[in-house]
Amino acid sequence: MQSQAQQHHLAIDAQTLREALEAHQRYLAGRSGGRRFSLPYGDLSNCSLEGVDLRDADLAGAKLEGAMLSRANLARAILFGADLREADLRGANLKRADLRGACLKGANLAGAELAGCDLREGRIALQDKLDGFRILRHEHRPGELNYAVLSGANLAGAQMAGTLAIASDFTDANLAGAVLAGARLTRAVLDGADLSGADLGGADLTGASMKRAVLAGVNLDHARLDDVDLSEVLRAPPPIVYVDDRSLEEVLADHEAYCDSDGARGAVVKLEQVDFRPLRSLKRRKLTALSASGSIFFGMDLEGAQLQGADLSGCDLRGANLREADLRGAKLTDAQMVRADLRGAKLGPLMIAPGRFVRTDLTRACLRAADLRGASATKARFLEADLKGTRMAGCDLTGAEMEV
Repeated sequence: MQSQAQQHHLAIDAQTLREALEAHQRYLAGRSGGRRFSLPYGDLSNCSLEGVDLRDADLAGAKLEGAMLSRANLARAILFGADLREADLRGANLKRADLRGACLKGANLAGAELAGCDLREGRIALQDKLDGFRILRHEHRPGELNYAVLSGANLAGAQMAGTLAIASDFTDANLAGAVLAGARLTRAVLDGADLSGADLGGADLTGASMKRAVLAGVNLDHARLDDVDLSEVLRAPPPIVYVDDRSLEEVLADHEAYCDSDGARGAVVKLEQVDFRPLRSLKRRKLTALSASGSIFFGMDLEGAQLQGADLSGCDLRGANLREADLRGAKLTDAQMVRADLRGAKLGPLMIAPGRFVRTDLTRACLRAADLRGASATKARFLEADLKGTRMAGCDLTGAEMEV
């Protein structure tokens, strides 16, 4: 006997799907004969739709179980009540998509763009000739993300109040400003996730792992935190940082004076495990040979900073803006650089004498989802580095030491 969900889903043949996709491309291009892709309640289970442009498409209540949608553009698409169990949505663009009531159990959303999307619970009522209105039901509760993979996904500002996400993987995900009030996140993995300004009021995080998670400004009122691993979490920065009774800004000013005068003025201070976030920006600062191992630069603006030969080993540079920064010869071993912007950065060797140079060392650095497009990384060392999802188009890797 068929379930109610099966009774209401319409089988879509290959020709109908192809024609609908072609008409949608004309619709997006504003050409004659264009028609918005609209297959509500259609059965597209296990369909191959990788890289397809489905912006603004209407797939309300559609059955997309096991569908292959990696790198698909579903921005602003209507997926209200859609069945996306076990779907492959890696790297898909779901920005501002309507996913209310969608079932995403076991779906792979690694590296997906979900900023501003709506993942709250919702239900669809369908009209039946005999029984009047009835609820379209999946085999599992709508609004479910149980066991889903969302590692590295961008969920900034997502509406996820009341979401079921038991044992889901949010490793290194961007959940800044997300609304997760009342969500069930038991045994979820939130290691390295950015929860800045997120609302987790009343959420159940029992048994969750939140190692290295960013909890600045997060609301945890009435949240259940039994057996939660909160080791190395990053909380809000202090208003001001002092080093040997001097403000951090004074110390850095002395360092810059030392660099500008070739050592005639100023002084170099070793700054280990210092939180630089109160300064907010180090844009274009002269910080050559800065020694700051284990320090925090999370989300900071370091565009164009001169950091030649700097010791930044073990530093937290997640989400930092390092565009055009000069990191020649820098030591970045074990650095956390998830989602860092390194476009156009200089990561090549630093000449220290005729025929002698120091290579930039990124051994064991975590560069997941970082952007190295157009960077120069000649002879750089990437041994054991995590480069999953790293964008490297146009990056000069001549002579770079990488594991095959």
